[in-house]
Amino acid sequence: MSNLESKCYVGIDVSKGSLDVYIHPVSKSLKVSNDPAGITELKKALPKKVTLIVMEATGGYERLVARALFDAGLPVSIANPRQVRDFAKAMGQLAKTDKIDGRLIALFGEKIEPPIKAPVDIKQQELEDQRARRKQIVEMIIMEKNRLDKASSIVKKGIEKTIKFLNKELNTLNQDLQKKISEDPEWSKKNTLLQSIKGVGPAVSLALLAALPELGTLDAKKISALVGVAPFNRDSGVYIGGRSVWGGRASVRAALYMAALVATRTNPKIEAFYKRLCESGKAKKVALTACMHKLLIIMNAMIKAETTWQAELV
Repeated sequence: MSNLESKCYVGIDVSKGSLDVYIHPVSKSLKVSNDPAGITELKKALPKKVTLIVMEATGGYERLVARALFDAGLPVSIANPRQVRDFAKAMGQLAKTDKIDGRLIALFGEKIEPPIKAPVDIKQQELEDQRARRKQIVEMIIMEKNRLDKASSIVKKGIEKTIKFLNKELNTLNQDLQKKISEDPEWSKKNTLLQSIKGVGPAVSLALLAALPELGTLDAKKISALVGVAPFNRDSGVYIGGRSVWGGRASVRAALYMAALVATRTNPKIEAFYKRLCESGKAKKVALTACMHKLLIIMNAMIKAETTWQAELV
């Protein structure tokens, strides 16, 4: 048996209640429940030697099985669903069932070999979950306040009561998050460094701490590509010289956008950079994206060097 044939790839199509598993190249498939009992059954069914286990990110339903398999010493990779779908299109696979998806994910693992990576630890995941919940509450408060202006007197009291409740929830969550960050030495240090930048407040710092734990551990190009602010070439045919950004982590980009928007008015160095780009003919949106990129690079360098903005040579 050749080395290629001896390799074993496992694709798992994850849903809320079940795991559809396909083992390649032995063409074995099984379905188990997405709970501790089902995961134990899955581990027993896996071959002794597994090259790679691949599953898609499914909004959190993959966390339990990914953590359990990784803790068992198995090679786990959580793939971007868009990449798997693009792979399926390239293979000419239009039909979609759980069993087919499991097979496609296994083939994706074999052909692409996405990197093995430890699932996010529980503490980091809790911080991200709380940050996401905070964002939801803020959005609900805004929606209720927008309704308040147009509400008749008969429903106004109900809306005001809801706003009061949501504000109370937001204050409690803010206090919990502040306590959680202050009690963790690493988070506390990063939080202080990030907020030394004019334009970066508690909300932006929280988003970066929660959704970008890699900050300060990667080089400038990798962190930019991870977030989705790295300019990629778009040269094709007569269209030459175009650059665009895409992909990455939307929550981090949203936080960087707000930070860059404030920094172009309050941070002298970012303001000067923004004006220089605009004066050279760049569209304001393009210039602002460049400021987001520059801010991220500075933040990454600051965290890596453990230095504040004042000591940073921009």
